[in-house]
Amino acid sequence: MPHGNAVIGQSGGPTAVINQSLVGIVRGLKQGGFDGRILGAHHAVAGIVESDFIELQDLPEDVLDRLAATPSSGLGSSRDKPDAEYLRRILKSFQENDVRYFFYIGGNDSSDACRIIAEMAAAEDYDLVAYHCAKTIDNDLMQSDHTPGYGSAAKFVACAFMGDDLDNRALPGIKINVVMGRHAGFLTAASILGRENPGDGPHLVYVPEASFDLDTFLADVEKVYRERGRCLIAVSEGIHDADGAPMAAKLAEASGGVEKDSHGNVQLSGSGALGDHLANAIKDHFAKKDEKVRVRADTFGYLQRCFAGCVSEADQTEAHTAGEHAAKHALAGEHRTGSIAIQRESPDADVSYARVEISDVAALTRTLPERYLKGGNDIDDSFKDYLRPIVGELPVKEVL
Repeated sequence: MPHGNAVIGQSGGPTAVINQSLVGIVRGLKQGGFDGRILGAHHAVAGIVESDFIELQDLPEDVLDRLAATPSSGLGSSRDKPDAEYLRRILKSFQENDVRYFFYIGGNDSSDACRIIAEMAAAEDYDLVAYHCAKTIDNDLMQSDHTPGYGSAAKFVACAFMGDDLDNRALPGIKINVVMGRHAGFLTAASILGRENPGDGPHLVYVPEASFDLDTFLADVEKVYRERGRCLIAVSEGIHDADGAPMAAKLAEASGGVEKDSHGNVQLSGSGALGDHLANAIKDHFAKKDEKVRVRADTFGYLQRCFAGCVSEADQTEAHTAGEHAAKHALAGEHRTGSIAIQRESPDADVSYARVEISDVAALTRTLPERYLKGGNDIDDSFKDYLRPIVGELPVKEVL
């Protein structure tokens, strides 16, 4: 194995447990006898090209313990999408700083960046070991049963809907909550976990895996409202029409306010436009029947990612262990590249940590399995079995 230094980066949206993976890598390297410098890239690839690093190898254990338990990206993050010139600058920085081990903690785009950097180093005959460590609240990485960050975000969503359902019982009306999820509905589906008794909300759930039709949506809402006198609704930010056009993007384009990130993704999470549009459509629908209905909408947005009060214990442990396994595989020398995936044979089985090919993860998206979809406007209760071990215990409630 090459002798040199290691760089760790945290990329994309922060999570409540991404620092667990960071600390897991640091500890895994030290336990494996690594004797080089361990450098944290300040703001990911943006810091690498500027050789802006934070020394990690000498941090005391109590500091590492506190860092691991702290939500968000301790090193800072970045959404830069490196082009060819950017990649050359990254490799040049590695060469200048004698970096021989690169660990990138992130989601789909981050795994692809890690893959490309590894391939460029190989093409230039530069000895580099590159490992991707999975992270995303969207839970949409291929090869993984679930991803670090998802369990804690799912716990937030489940708890938020439990509380909102109780609020909706006390002051009945129609309530819409928009949840993160551009292409995959895993996080929105977590809204059903607190549904324990008949009549508990959410009563309707819409995810990107099922096409969204506004007229059908309005009919669904009216039906539930007539039956129960109230209606709580979970909606993924990435819901789309039959042609695949995201509803939020269509609204943004109609208003002339389309904003895209460096990866070309239309901004969905930073706006309440989708919730407002659906709320106004419901009001108009009932107004045509000469009825005035109380309708409200909230967009959870970034709150889901790093909420300190809803961290899953399983998520913390798994994120840390995944980082340790990334370091272990990198130092073992059997493979120069890889991605660490959390796998599970069944919901009640123990998890395992597998090294998989980065090419089997990079820029690919896993979606919510069809077996969990129920009628296009709900999630089957069997999804709770999948979710419970990942999220852990929820607050206890009693309804009179």
